[in-house]
Amino acid sequence: MGGRQVTTDGTRGAAAAQEFAGLRITVAGLGVSGLSAARALAGLGARVTVVDGGDSAAQREKAEALAAEGITVRLGDAETLPEGTELVVTSPGWKPGSPLFAAAAAAGVDVVGDVEIAWRLRGRNGASAAPWLAVTGTNGKTTTTQMLASILRAAGLRTAAVGNIGTPIVDVVLAGADESGEPYDVLAVELSSYQLHWAPSLRVHSAAVLNLAPDHLDWHGSMEAYAADKGRVYEGNRIACVYNMADKATEDLMREADVEEGCRAVGFTLGTPGPSQLGVVDGLLVDRAFVEDRQKNAQELAEVSDVNPPAPHNIANALAAAALARAYGVPAKAVRDGLRAFTPDAHRIAHVADVDGVAYIDDSKATNTHATQASLAAYESIVWIAGGLAKGATFDELVAGAAGRLRGAVLIGADRALIREALARHAPEVPVVDLDRTDTGAMRAAVAEARKLARPGDTVLLAPACASMDMFTNYNKRGDAFAEAVRELGTADG
Repeated sequence: MGGRQVTTDGTRGAAAAQEFAGLRITVAGLGVSGLSAARALAGLGARVTVVDGGDSAAQREKAEALAAEGITVRLGDAETLPEGTELVVTSPGWKPGSPLFAAAAAAGVDVVGDVEIAWRLRGRNGASAAPWLAVTGTNGKTTTTQMLASILRAAGLRTAAVGNIGTPIVDVVLAGADESGEPYDVLAVELSSYQLHWAPSLRVHSAAVLNLAPDHLDWHGSMEAYAADKGRVYEGNRIACVYNMADKATEDLMREADVEEGCRAVGFTLGTPGPSQLGVVDGLLVDRAFVEDRQKNAQELAEVSDVNPPAPHNIANALAAAALARAYGVPAKAVRDGLRAFTPDAHRIAHVADVDGVAYIDDSKATNTHATQASLAAYESIVWIAGGLAKGATFDELVAGAAGRLRGAVLIGADRALIREALARHAPEVPVVDLDRTDTGAMRAAVAEARKLARPGDTVLLAPACASMDMFTNYNKRGDAFAEAVRELGTADG
């Protein structure tokens, strides 16, 4: 199959790492990670071709920019392996069954991701050799990674939150230093299941799997394959494998992993911790893993109130972050200071306003049932705004578990009928407003209907349990629309 090809002659001035110099590398995808990998590898002396199935004006613009840097780009054909390819570097979202990868396998060519490239580059030609503390899980990865970075900074360490968050990890590793020019001490690395799938040689200092629930099964093919890719984060760990005691699947992954001798299993729990665990005692986050005598001693790390927000699942995130930081030798005071300094990203259990004694909470980031279950568990009496694209999810277990907390529900989006039917089965007494509209005013209408259902002391909670793309560009835009509608309520009252 033919496709557009853009190329110019040119050279790159950066020194080449011997492993990649002269290597013919095909980079799959013109997204953020693809562009980062292409430029980095070309800068190391590789002969890079980028392939992408699209041929839009925006993609042609990117192709021209890369061509000016001596990188070949082929648009309109993402299936044919360029002749002579010796390595394929994929963007995370490309499925393992893609024709390009089948062609690579037939030719005996390895396929890896940008995380694998970053790992191979560590310590070479000025690249950062800083240890990696890795975080994965179905939900909570970004928050936990940011908490971890905040704790590390509070300990006086130079760090960055990277990976599936912020600046591409290849760029950070190659830079080798922070904005001040000082080398990194340690990196807090968020890793998705996609990234782990394509990172076979990754062997980190310590890692945490926060939780495991069905997600991205269309990409992985099965829950077993999804779990196996998450479990890769434990392979070769040197110091600690951190797991969630409330989620046996994470413990199973930890026990199945092949780790270095002396690597420890460290659990975290919302209950009282035992030896080699972190947990909660009388409103305190407590460490019984990284203490001198963990059979007898416990170290106070922080108060529950130091966690923002102090919802149960976010306290679990804080404990996981603390465990990784403590595995790196961070003192208890830095855990407290780092948690106090941490501000979560928007649309993650964000308090928007109180109107007429009702709290309005934006958790638009809750795009699957597992995240929404945690969000619903954080409040006692809820008017729930939910719906969107279900991505094949079912809602019976979610609704059955939350039924006793629901004052009412307002449903929006393409797959709202699935949630409505689950409510009818498991919470028939809960009043439901079904909004059959997808225009720009739909969220305003949803907030208005939720206000009618709410009573003083209630929480109106946007936790959709669905993706947003049926109505909004992304979950951020959905959350913004919710927050704007809530602020309009307060303005109208004023």
